[in-house]
Amino acid sequence: MKKGMVIGLFYGLVLLMGTMNYMSCAKKITQEASPITASPPAPPSTPNPPTAPATATAPSPPPQEPPFVAAIKEKIKGKEDLPAEEVFENIKVMKGVKAGNILPIMMEGFNKSLGVRCSHCHARGNWASDDNPKKQVAREMWEMTGKINKELLMSIKNLESAQPAIACATCHRGKAIPKVE
Repeated sequence: MKKGMVIGLFYGLVLLMGTMNYMSCAKKITQEASPITASPPAPPSTPNPPTAPATATAPSPPPQEPPFVAAIKEKIKGKEDLPAEEVFENIKVMKGVKAGNILPIMMEGFNKSLGVRCSHCHARGNWASDDNPKKQVAREMWEMTGKINKELLMSIKNLESAQPAIACATCHRGKAIPKVE
């Protein structure tokens, strides 16, 4: 199997997992926001009930993305199909990944899989900085995952899956430091 195809399958898996998570959250938000279809309770039988100020309980809108995410999206607008290293600074392990895929990989792949925020690995506002040592750990973990998927899993005979793959969530399961038991 070609290296590019394996990497593409891995990115596809990460994006699929993120999309499924997003759709699940969006469905949950929609269900919470939908009006109740049951009939309202009957009004009290008093002739002149006291009037209380009207309080509208409109459903809350879904959470908006942080301004810095909107700023990053604006920065890559029109450049989504270019390689990440042509759009972002200091790309080391995701060279060749489309710039438009970087945010979903970070937000759905890393943030959700590890249960962390961007500042866990990045210096907020200076995303290219290498000041946070956890950023290098993330790079090395990305390379480790690739090696496991491309080399180690492929060499295990009699696996039930024709294309076995792991991702960050395989070990982390929503925790920054995976439990080893």
